[in-house]
Amino acid sequence: MKPNSTSAFSTRCIHVGQEADAVTGAINVPIYASSTYVQDELGKPRMGYEYARVSNPTRDHLEQNLASLESGVDAKVFASGMAATSAVMAMLKSGDHIICGDNVYGGVPRLFNQVLTGYGLEFSYVDTSDPRNVERAIRKQTKYCWLETPTNPLMTVSDIAAVARVCHKRGVELIVDNTFMSPYFQRPIELGADMVMHSTTKFLNGHSDGLGGVIVCTRKEQAEQLAFVQKSVGAILSPFECWLVLRGVKTLAVRMERHDRNGRAVAEYLNRHRKVKRVFYPGLVDHPQHELARRQMSGFGSMISFETGSLGNAKRMLKKSKGTLSLGESLGGVETLISHPATMTHAALGPKGRAAIGITDGMVRISVGIEEVEDIVRDLEVALAAI
Repeated sequence: MKPNSTSAFSTRCIHVGQEADAVTGAINVPIYASSTYVQDELGKPRMGYEYARVSNPTRDHLEQNLASLESGVDAKVFASGMAATSAVMAMLKSGDHIICGDNVYGGVPRLFNQVLTGYGLEFSYVDTSDPRNVERAIRKQTKYCWLETPTNPLMTVSDIAAVARVCHKRGVELIVDNTFMSPYFQRPIELGADMVMHSTTKFLNGHSDGLGGVIVCTRKEQAEQLAFVQKSVGAILSPFECWLVLRGVKTLAVRMERHDRNGRAVAEYLNRHRKVKRVFYPGLVDHPQHELARRQMSGFGSMISFETGSLGNAKRMLKKSKGTLSLGESLGGVETLISHPATMTHAALGPKGRAAIGITDGMVRISVGIEEVEDIVRDLEVALAAI
């Protein structure tokens, strides 16, 4: 039986959109590295392919795969997560209003405030962990609510179903950034979201070797608009990077299980450590939204933030982060990555902006990899000893 939407998740990861090549029998989807396609006669392209910015077979396979994993009807991929974010905003017009969580990846408000306001879009930032804040922020001109859950880096959880009800009551579309959880642990469309965004760079790819972004749609009209943006604006995902994500997705289920197991163990270790002031991780029972996370997600993942107490402490710890702990931007790879939100992912917010949402100079974020957890804990012990 051909795998479809009723097949198990891990089966769809490996088989939906990843069928063997019909011509050669190649088990992996080929990389179609062609900028254009020969047409049999004027106006009759083979299988609809004319120009690679418009469509590409490798890209089509990836879009089919990711739509299936997020329970969507279609998906469109872009050159990065921010390109995907820009593309969905390109579907709006001057004067339209967007509600955004006040505690999201720093590149999002940078795009919204420093680029898109110049095109006449308007933005409001609220704490989306309380759906009433979203309801109060809705205007006649509101088109989207942009929700990130759990948030980067404070790991705040929002009730997707509750926010969706508030939005739909007023004709607003809910877009959820599901990068931190992946569709393995959280499927926002099944909870009422209208579109889902991922930086495919992260867990979907899983190997820190390619940039990408995706918007998964619930209606064909959304996908048609995004396809027009792909064609007109560009910033599409290259065939090679599409292939990298297809490769990565095949092991998504097994990787996420290991990420989650390691994440829980590292969070418990940090929560007991005398030099760690506070740990932000929904899997801990003392997390304020632990029960919501348990209901909404099937796992807690491997993203953890923790408070060292000062910039000096953070610097000393990060300088001693060696072995399995790689200091660098990004997340979601098989290797453990450790970073400093105030000077890396959220530097664009400025000191006042970070302080307003609770990001301190002493905060450290860790994307726990799939190494042996004992090795990760050992290396954290050495790094924390520098504080």
